[in-house]
Amino acid sequence: MKIAIGLPTGVPATPGPGLVEWARRAEAAGFSSLGTIGRTVFDSHEELVALAGAAGATQRIRLATTVMVAPPRDPVLLAKQAATLDALSGGRLDLGLGVGWRDDDFRAARGADFAGRGKGLDELVATLRRIWAGEPAADGLGPVGPRPAQAGGPPIWLGGAAPAALRRAGRLGDAFIAMPVSASAVQGAYDVAAKAREEAGRPGRLPLVGAGYYALGDQADAGRRNMAAYYAFGGEAFVRSMTDALLTTPDAIRAHVAGYQEIGMDELFLWPASSDLGQVEALAEVVL
Repeated sequence: MKIAIGLPTGVPATPGPGLVEWARRAEAAGFSSLGTIGRTVFDSHEELVALAGAAGATQRIRLATTVMVAPPRDPVLLAKQAATLDALSGGRLDLGLGVGWRDDDFRAARGADFAGRGKGLDELVATLRRIWAGEPAADGLGPVGPRPAQAGGPPIWLGGAAPAALRRAGRLGDAFIAMPVSASAVQGAYDVAAKAREEAGRPGRLPLVGAGYYALGDQADAGRRNMAAYYAFGGEAFVRSMTDALLTTPDAIRAHVAGYQEIGMDELFLWPASSDLGQVEALAEVVL
């Protein structure tokens, strides 16, 4: 199982240059990928722009949105942005997408349909693949460049928790990216997605990607505060469940990794709940 690390794009008040230095340190430490989480209505950095900065500061490490709330975005523009990032990084992008669950991010985007976000994601994925294949943006229009560095475009990872989202991941996704929950819960969700892939007649095994939040050492309390701010929209009980799941000790991280290894996970992203740069090396000492 590959071990990846998140960029602290969702940690409030993270300085921009710190994201670039974090990316450099993550590559030097040997992590497989850099992942982002993001919102619109929050003190967070935009994911594709942050990954573009990381791409310019690195050469090997892969870049992933884990995941981006896709339906509020313009599909053709997103196709162009992702193709540009894939091209400038030399084919290192994995595009993780989800429907989102906060209506404020949709209300902030002109014309975004929160109630129809599932159908919107289906249509968006089809548009991305059509644009990346070089087809016209619309009748009477030309193609939208650039062509991605990866043939067919960046792999599309789909996530979610609702049954419809799990089936969508199997039908349309190049990988299923799970919520940061227990290994047994991930296994149950993955089984639904894998069955949908089989029923759709898609060949091969559906890759499985997972996640967890961490804040080690003296950053544990800051990590809990940052997570509480990020997930406040979900209410007190949800905030408590997320902060209780924060991995704050080496033993907790090792147990989390071991549980996911047992179910055959392909790659695990450990998202930082603190933007303190020392957290890169602290995590590397535990898992690499």
